[in-house]
This record gives sequence, structure tokens and C-alpha cells, in this order.
Amino acid sequence: MSKIGKKNIILPKESSIKVENNTVTVSGPKGSKKLTINDKIFSSKVNDKNEFQILPLNKVIDKKTQILWGTYRSLVNNAIKGVSVGHEKILEITGVGFRANLKGDKLNLQLGFSHDINFPIPKDIKLTVEKQTIIKISGVDKELVSKVASNIKALKPVEPYKGKGVKEKNQFVLRKEGKKK
Repeated sequence: MSKIGKKNIILPKESSIKVENNTVTVSGPKGSKKLTINDKIFSSKVNDKNEFQILPLNKVIDKKTQILWGTYRSLVNNAIKGVSVGHEKILEITGVGFRANLKGDKLNLQLGFSHDINFPIPKDIKLTVEKQTIIKISGVDKELVSKVASNIKALKPVEPYKGKGVKEKNQFVLRKEGKKK
């Protein structure tokens, strides 16, 4: 039995979920999201306590089914959280002269290179820049928010000697000692 898959997902009052064949549609105040669940292996339903549950069809559960059960439950839970509250990542830029600005639908980054970097913002993502060194990335889709944050962090990874670069808030950076004379 999957420990994660067994847990029911409590639906918030403002969000709703609709199950049709192998498609699960979650909608809430922030937007809506569609997911597909393999209906040959799992059945999904909303019980009378307003909880969503996914159950395997077979009584005998193999290892692959256990893994998929937990994965589908986590995907649905992330979708419900995304449409009701939203997902958010906060990036910090550290370094002299390093800064970020919003210019239309592009994020302009000055990261110590000889040129500015114009990062295109996907249409489902909302970006805000605070104090030129803090970037807030928010959206409904957790995977897309994390992907955009990862792409921005990859433009200038944090170097271990002075700690300059782009990192997530509360990300630990192992610092190294410099040269000794």
C-alpha cells in the first residue's frame, strides 16, 4: 500500500473537482488545471466529506502501481493547492551591480556579463521584481513555476567563494575559503 496514495485530499470550499473518464479537472479562484489519470489502473471519486480519493482497481497491488498511486495523488494535490492558493518561488540576486527589471513581457537581468539578459516570461506565470534584487515567481502550475525559477537560477549559478549569483530564498550555499598566502 502506498502511504501517500492512501491519504485523502481535502478540497477547499472555493475549489471544485470534476472527474470524467481519465480526465480530472480542478478549478478554483486562481484558475483551472486538467490532469489525466490512468483509468485502467485507478478509480477516483469525491466522497461525502468533500474529500478526493484515488483507489487502485485491483486488490493485488504491485510495486509499479504503488509508485503511480502516490504520484497521481501528489499531482492532484499540487493542482488543488495551485488553483486555490497558488505556488510561489522567491529568488534573490546577490552581487555588486546585479539587478533585475521588468520590461513588458520580458525580465531584464544584469548579472555581471558584458550584456543584459532578456528572459521571456511564460504566459501562465506572474513575475514581480521587488527592490531590484528579489524576484517573485507565482502561478497555478507548480511544475512550470519551478521550471522558470530553475531556468533563471541557471543563468548565473551561485559561486562558492563570494556567494554572487541567483539563488532561491533560504537556499544554503556552501562557502569555500579563498587562497592563503
